[in-house]
Amino acid sequence: MTEPDTCTADVVSLSTARPVAYAPRMEHLPDDSALMLRYRDGDVDAFETLYRRHNDALYRYVLRLCYNRAAAEDIFQDVWGKIINARASYRPTAKFRTFLFRVAHNCFIDHLRRHRRHEPGSDVDPDSRASEGASPEDETERALARRRLDAALEDIPLEQRDAFLLHEEAHLSIEQIAEVTGVNRETAKSRLRYAVNKLRAAMDSAGVDATRTDSEAAS
Repeated sequence: MTEPDTCTADVVSLSTARPVAYAPRMEHLPDDSALMLRYRDGDVDAFETLYRRHNDALYRYVLRLCYNRAAAEDIFQDVWGKIINARASYRPTAKFRTFLFRVAHNCFIDHLRRHRRHEPGSDVDPDSRASEGASPEDETERALARRRLDAALEDIPLEQRDAFLLHEEAHLSIEQIAEVTGVNRETAKSRLRYAVNKLRAAMDSAGVDATRTDSEAAS
């Protein structure tokens, strides 16, 4: 009997504000792969749409992965540069989001190889903007939770932090995390489980109730 996939049943929330400015109109929106194919054929606006869809999550992933703002900005630019350069040979063999974060993961690994001593920085909060309609008390509580989470993330092994961020920021499944990081499914699952457990313990010890139920990646 195989063990059910419950390692992502409780995942620490990054407390990222996701305000909805307006109700979207009921119309067909092209998926990412279609946009990338259109960009391959010369539609620059399609790339702009892709960039707007993914730049925030990508930047948060890179920044919380490397904990150095200058390095994160370099890696972020490198990722989009590689996406641009890959447009002519792009084939929709995987979801664009998986492709994008695989490029980001590889760019980060390349950065580590070039800079053997990886110095984290202190200014790492990518969610410092106030949320619309939030009270000062809510913003203060949210900022404290983010700082505690950032401290906890920095304290866990890189492979586990990577798996957690790919799940939390990129919303990738365990199978997609395995594909991005080049490991088998069980290894990706184990890394995510360890990360979740350590982060929950760290946040609980700080008195922060920052867990949520997430069953999507457990299927």
